[in-house]
Amino acid sequence: MIVDSHCHAGKGDAMTAPWNTDAPLGAYLRRAQAAGIDRTVVFPAFHSDYVWANRELARVVAQNPERLIGLAMVHCTRDSGRILEMLRHAVHQYGLRGVKVHGHEAMPTRELCDAARKLRVPVLVDVAGKAHVVDMLAPQYQDVNFIIAHLGSFADDWRAHERVIEQLVRYSNVYADSSGVRRFDYLVQAVKRAGPRKILFGSDGPWLHPGVELYKIRMLGLPREAQALILGGNAKRLIFGPRVSRRLHTITVAPRNRRRSDNRGWHSQLLHAP
Repeated sequence: MIVDSHCHAGKGDAMTAPWNTDAPLGAYLRRAQAAGIDRTVVFPAFHSDYVWANRELARVVAQNPERLIGLAMVHCTRDSGRILEMLRHAVHQYGLRGVKVHGHEAMPTRELCDAARKLRVPVLVDVAGKAHVVDMLAPQYQDVNFIIAHLGSFADDWRAHERVIEQLVRYSNVYADSSGVRRFDYLVQAVKRAGPRKILFGSDGPWLHPGVELYKIRMLGLPREAQALILGGNAKRLIFGPRVSRRLHTITVAPRNRRRSDNRGWHSQLLHAP
């Protein structure tokens, strides 16, 4: 099963850029289906009222529950004092599976992390290149899983990519998604150093083509088990939750009696990635 772990959905209200105006899923879903993507994790476009946006996202997910899994969004400054209430409602009433926070709006706070801990949900955070923030979050909240969007930077900040790779190795509760990472060798290094259990495939749809982003993972040249973790196994473990996971097909693993020549480790195969 292939899971796209990073996709926007719904309408924003600022209307100064695509990401705060509208994130329609029509073309994205056609492209994802053509690429063989089975499920997609979605969260709202930027909005001035995430109570409204989370409710609307839940409606989008409810219209296509076999394809979509939802994450709530909050603004950690503007929503201060009510984050737990917002997330509890999003999780328990709407069935959303985690929370997305964007550093361009506000970085995660103790209130947000406490709420995620209490509700036992992951935090997908776009640190917007400020990867040092992860060094504050991860050790303080070792029982909260943090997924760092874009390997730390959508803007090709090599320093952020390198620091996040170090954090993947250092902290057991830090993961990263592959969405929009254009410098391919940083994906190679992330898997080589941190292992395939630490990376989630993401596309940053609907604006980036999910098939193109998926092809980058395939071009890593990983063996089937390692590739399956990145393409869906990690998302299933971190985001979906037990109720959803029970409905999904188990990821297929290679038979034990496969030929010895097919049993090379993912680490050695990465050295020969195209």
